[in-house]
Amino acid sequence: MTATTPNVAAAIDANTLVHRTRSFRSVTSLLAIAFLVIVAAVSLLAPLLPLDPTATDLAIRWQPPSAAHWFGTDELGRDYFSRVVYGGRISLTVGILAMTAATVIGVVVGLIAGYAGGRIDDLLMRFVDFLSSIPWMVLVIVASVFLKPGLWTIIFVIGAFSWMPTARLVRAETLSLRERAFVRYARYVGVRRELVVWRHVMPDASPTIIVAATASISTAILTESALSFLGLGIQPPMASWGSLLESAQGSLQTAPYLALIPGILILLTVLSFNVLGDALRQTVSEGGAS
Repeated sequence: MTATTPNVAAAIDANTLVHRTRSFRSVTSLLAIAFLVIVAAVSLLAPLLPLDPTATDLAIRWQPPSAAHWFGTDELGRDYFSRVVYGGRISLTVGILAMTAATVIGVVVGLIAGYAGGRIDDLLMRFVDFLSSIPWMVLVIVASVFLKPGLWTIIFVIGAFSWMPTARLVRAETLSLRERAFVRYARYVGVRRELVVWRHVMPDASPTIIVAATASISTAILTESALSFLGLGIQPPMASWGSLLESAQGSLQTAPYLALIPGILILLTVLSFNVLGDALRQTVSEGGAS
């Protein structure tokens, strides 16, 4: 009689999958993901919805939230729900595109510095130290003053001055990976540096890059909100959550909901991205431990 041999490999894979998905099954992670999915879906579908963020009607200005106007109306009688939806579209666009730019720059600099080492590493890291020593808000504000305010200017400025933390993380990971046996063997047999970095270093550094990118979105959204609040960001007739906060300054006593709604959405969005980043970090750690 032949004994059945258990599939050990399948059991190990299943156990690893359980560990890697455990972080995403927590209540906070599920709520964060659900909130981000809803916000992203509404923002993407905004042009298809019967919403007009620029339509004015002075006869209904300063109305509180109601069935006709879910978030009330502003000083020009514009439907505030429409403006918040389109504002979220702009804020998420800035966050994602600025994160992409910052991640690309940070990954390239980190990989070059970590793998090349020596003088190249010293030169790049001293440049990173120099930029990091200047308060990032000062850098962004100065650049915004010299450039014409607008959507693409904000994306460029945030992306160009927020890549330094990603570069540090990727460099540290690359310094560790380049001493691994498989990387040293690839160098020993004469594989070109570019191929070693692309085929061996990048895949193993990708979890760190993903976590850094998630954190960069939160930073970009907060930076855009701060700049728009200061009047240096998104300009009318466009609106973002930050610019809505700025325009609501003069009506805090008469219509506090104008500032409360975008403020809460910024808070929840940033918090959700941070929770998602923590879940990714725990997933990567548990996956490595498995």
